[in-house]
Amino acid sequence: MDALSDNAGYLKRTAHEQGFDLVGVSEAQFLNDASRNLGEWLSRGYHAGMEWIRRNPERRTDPRLVLEGARAVISLGKNYYVPVERDDASLRISRYAWGEDYHVLIGKMLDGYIEKLQSEFPVNHFKCYCDTGPVMEKAWAERAGLGWIGKHTNLINRQIGSWFFLAEVITDLDCRYDGQGMDHCGTCKACIDACPTGAIVEPYVLDSNRCISYLTIENRDSLIPEELASKLGNWVYGCDICQDVCPWNKKFQMPSEENAFIPRVENLNLKQEEVHLMTREEFSVRFHQSPVKRARFEGFMRNVRAARELPNTREQTGD
Repeated sequence: MDALSDNAGYLKRTAHEQGFDLVGVSEAQFLNDASRNLGEWLSRGYHAGMEWIRRNPERRTDPRLVLEGARAVISLGKNYYVPVERDDASLRISRYAWGEDYHVLIGKMLDGYIEKLQSEFPVNHFKCYCDTGPVMEKAWAERAGLGWIGKHTNLINRQIGSWFFLAEVITDLDCRYDGQGMDHCGTCKACIDACPTGAIVEPYVLDSNRCISYLTIENRDSLIPEELASKLGNWVYGCDICQDVCPWNKKFQMPSEENAFIPRVENLNLKQEEVHLMTREEFSVRFHQSPVKRARFEGFMRNVRAARELPNTREQTGD
């Protein structure tokens, strides 16, 4: 085995030792196709109110501008699927936010990973990200062979489906690269047909303005447009519909071994009659160290009010 393969082997073994379920390595170079697609997506206004996506487009598509001399991008995946049934009468929170805040967990995992890599390769440099910088996570993960970007724009892995978080490490270490993931969506359009708001405007293109996840998390408007609010179903934080109906998840989703992702009971039992009376202080306590705090109290209560106004909140749940 040559030195490049040795380096890649160490990167992967160590990633698994730190608790990552998926790992792959791609060459640090300009993302030509992803850059073009990003530019077109932004020009169509599909980023909605997420203006930060417009910042640093060059850094987003070329890791060599993030880390001088970068040679590789290590893509990492952490499975978060927990096979727990949701109460159909409850308001709904996206599966990824049922347990502890993944940013904290994966941040600690990355710290341990970087410490190991720096010890083994003291002259090299390593820069890590998990939703914290100008990195096109799904594009790099696809290049590293972790899976393919599906028609719903989430990354799908053939072994575990799409229920996993992504993180990246950019490095100037020389190593063997993995092959790019191949698209296995075929003619399936289950995710497109299931989206109640029509947010997947065409295969592989998502209009955030219509996406329930955007509307209930990143959206900072005081009201959700009536046309879309009427289609939220009982989702008050995020949405899993496009992933729930994906055949790859139905067949291959695997339970996570991470205790931090075990659902908090209160996240699976959000009763309308109780939650709509929640105070700011109760929100802070209930969602302490939870991704749900991303929506902020005002946004979360806006979502709850929208759900309460629906004639039947059990419709459009994705189950």
